[in-house]
Amino acid sequence: MNSISKDNPILSKIHYQIKEHNVELLHLQFVDIEGILKHVTITIDQLEDATEGKIMFDGSSINGFCPINKSDLYLMPDLNTFSIIPWSIEKDYAEARLLCSVLNPDKTLYEGDPRNVLIRTMEKTQKLGYSINIGPELEFFLFQMDASGSPTTIPHDHGGYFEPSHDLGEKVRLEIYRTLKSMGFKIEASHHEVAMGQHEINFEFKDALTSADNATTYKWIVKNVAKRFDLHASFMPKPIKGINGSGMHVNISLFKDKQNLFYDPSDKLQLSNEAYYFINGLLLCIEQLSAITNPLVNSYKRLIPGYEAPCYIAWSTSNRSTLIRIPAKRGGATRIEARHPDPCANPYLAFAAIAEAGLIGLELAEHPIDPINDDIFNMTKDERQYNGIRNLPDNLETALNKLENSELGKSLLGDHVFQQFLTIKRKEWDQYRNTVHKWELEHYQTRF
Repeated sequence: MNSISKDNPILSKIHYQIKEHNVELLHLQFVDIEGILKHVTITIDQLEDATEGKIMFDGSSINGFCPINKSDLYLMPDLNTFSIIPWSIEKDYAEARLLCSVLNPDKTLYEGDPRNVLIRTMEKTQKLGYSINIGPELEFFLFQMDASGSPTTIPHDHGGYFEPSHDLGEKVRLEIYRTLKSMGFKIEASHHEVAMGQHEINFEFKDALTSADNATTYKWIVKNVAKRFDLHASFMPKPIKGINGSGMHVNISLFKDKQNLFYDPSDKLQLSNEAYYFINGLLLCIEQLSAITNPLVNSYKRLIPGYEAPCYIAWSTSNRSTLIRIPAKRGGATRIEARHPDPCANPYLAFAAIAEAGLIGLELAEHPIDPINDDIFNMTKDERQYNGIRNLPDNLETALNKLENSELGKSLLGDHVFQQFLTIKRKEWDQYRNTVHKWELEHYQTRF
């Protein structure tokens, strides 16, 4: 990857913003394999070195990155992600951030960087003549803090879906909106979700890489703004038993020559062959990639019947009990909604997985099974089997086994990320499996 030209117009704009806001510190951000945000802070005097990919860090200290004997890695910022950090403007000087890809010492893309995994998939998509736009919808909870400043699982309100809460949550959402807007986001909607203390803020569709960058930034902003109100923002898929969990519905559109390929006005559902092929690819590949889109032990406690989260592999144009839904809008807004991912997924890996599955469907050029318009949650096992409806994996271990045996998973992630992801997640499952949980003590300690 080449360094950034000094006469780059985006770089000129950055220099103007730096001078205008008196920026002194610059945070170079990237994510690890699990999608956890990392950063190193440099002074603005080092901006030129940063744009030339000269800022080095110890990759062996990042979980799943590289061994200690090959630890030198470099950061190459994406200038399109530059933004002033809004809450820093209150100081005598301001701070800014740039999201980065990780490079090898020879300045090639580092194979262990999740952002580079998505870049590879997008390059493959472009070579096939397509572009993919994605609009993620990340739900989150706002929880109260206890006296010591630790998060609880007590929701901050008792509101319901689309209800105006007239409380702190409304103020937090408004501040999140303002903060995201000041960082270049175009916000499309903001509302209270179904569960108590649960919220969602939707932002504009973008290309897959920009949307992954935005999802990463969104989670960072939501958590920081909530903290300023003495609340804890949690993207955990199922933090509370008995109420709805949090999903990351992923809306996908496929374009060629700026035309939405999913739309065909002559079809009875106004869907093109490409849309049907893409749906089929998702249905065929979803099980082997679910460890990527639903990567936690806790993820599979959300994917159970009765709480709007999909757990059966089927599709429909309106039925929200199916895993894939086609929202009603048509024309340029025609899209496919994958409802199974959760907001703890690494967005770079999750979006790459969804795109690759869709590309496989386009290559196969086959229509999916018929859409399911009945409520799957009320079907018997025999009825589901008759309709060809398969189950998603019901725990992380099953999902990891399917990923490990998947040639698609290996080719998608690359050898390094594939092996390290499995190692990290197997360890997580083993820790969970070997822990004696509160439920076990409550149910067994006095009975036996």
